[in-house]
Amino acid sequence: MSEIKNIQLPDIGDFDEVEVIEILVNIGDEIQIDDSIVTLESDKASMEIPTPFTGIVTEIKVTLGDKIKQGDIILSVKSENDDTQNTEQNTDQNTKIQHSEPQIVPVVVPDIGDFDEVEVIEVLVNAGDELSADDSIITLESDKASMEIPTPLAGKVIDISVSLGDKIKLGDLILNIESTSVDTPKEETPAPTAPTSTTTPKATTATPQTLDQSISTTPKGDSHASPSIRKLARELGVNLSNVTGTGQKNRVTDTDLKGYVKQIITSGGTGSALPTTPVIDFSKFGDTETVALSRINKLSGKHLTACWLNIPHVTQFDEVNIDKMEAYRQAQKANGVKLTPLVFIMKGVIEALKNHPRLNASLDKSNENLILKKYFNLGIAMDTPNGLVVPVIRDVEQKSLVELATELAQTSAKARDGKLSPKDMQGAGFTISSLGGIGGTQFTPIVNAPEVAILGVSRSFNKPVWNGKTFMPALTLPLALSYDHRVIDGAQGGRFMAELNNILSEANYD
Repeated sequence: MSEIKNIQLPDIGDFDEVEVIEILVNIGDEIQIDDSIVTLESDKASMEIPTPFTGIVTEIKVTLGDKIKQGDIILSVKSENDDTQNTEQNTDQNTKIQHSEPQIVPVVVPDIGDFDEVEVIEVLVNAGDELSADDSIITLESDKASMEIPTPLAGKVIDISVSLGDKIKLGDLILNIESTSVDTPKEETPAPTAPTSTTTPKATTATPQTLDQSISTTPKGDSHASPSIRKLARELGVNLSNVTGTGQKNRVTDTDLKGYVKQIITSGGTGSALPTTPVIDFSKFGDTETVALSRINKLSGKHLTACWLNIPHVTQFDEVNIDKMEAYRQAQKANGVKLTPLVFIMKGVIEALKNHPRLNASLDKSNENLILKKYFNLGIAMDTPNGLVVPVIRDVEQKSLVELATELAQTSAKARDGKLSPKDMQGAGFTISSLGGIGGTQFTPIVNAPEVAILGVSRSFNKPVWNGKTFMPALTLPLALSYDHRVIDGAQGGRFMAELNNILSEANYD
């Protein structure tokens, strides 16, 4: 004869209330004894609760987010028999024997359920640490659960017998502790089993978790976190080794993790879960030499990586006939005035920016507003023995070609000598990167955030151009404009390049 039976939350250890984070059945489902019905999570462990009855689910009494405690009804089932499975409960039957002299007591892996071996993913203590009873000492993780193992007694850690990545099982030695108060069971336990605590984690009721190998679940250094924090980190795609813990013994707290994620979101960051490149021992293929990157290489590398990841780049190319510019430049050179092509390009860029202000701008912190700059300062990328630097030439629109040439020469000398100050490299609205003196036909420069556009200049060359009657040689300058597509669309970028082309090719240099 069928009857309706209520399934209550069994004893799950020393927890007042735990949160329902998953409901694994629906009304009408037929369930068998030991089938999981809900998943709960505390600050110590995630756990699945099994059914002690076989039957059909008739009513579910809990919802996601509910806090429930021992004895609360989870659901009701219609059962055809009275078969039940009693929930195993641990009763502390140990007596405490006080010793006048300190005793070295081994702490071993307690009964954690139906697991042959589990992996050590955190060691939470160090030799010499003073512990209180029930302090967590290691964290284990199986394919079903993450669980912290507490010490059953207070004392000082003498030595630790496990390390990260070890596979351990019931009875394996974790550490030795020096204590003057030892819990001794009434019945002898086989060596090397040590007394266990009534707070033994119930690993048989735990949450299945699929590890994302691109996310570190083993924090590096002194960074530790509870199972629930690690679970949340996996869901958010956060490498916990990058999060600074402010809790006891540098443990990562809920506030630390959420603050780290908020910082990434507000700054537009994306890279926490990017796949890593392979680490290869190149010496096995032949002789190698390791050379440290310069300080400038390291700083610019991080900045350029952030720019490339956070800015949706578009690059447009053009070629400019600079016959008139070059004729004027050579005439000035004959008169003793040396002008590089770069100063002409700088003046041309400023004239074009006046009519296309979106290219002389930056997004605000929210990425929802555009800050238009009324000043005209240009960053000029310069090659130095220590790496790439981008000093800023200010108020370009107010300076003559000769003044710009003089300032460029002075700034270049400071850059080569490593004498640029941070102030010398701040305040640009637009950047020019010129490889004209080196070579190449085209390249795609990376936008120098927080700017939204950069102009790449390659080496000029002669090429035949059809004038309607015949081919004539034309000195041609390749240009490449990279820009932030969130701010500048293709039409705007094209109009800017067309105007710059006209300014450089048709300006009256007489």
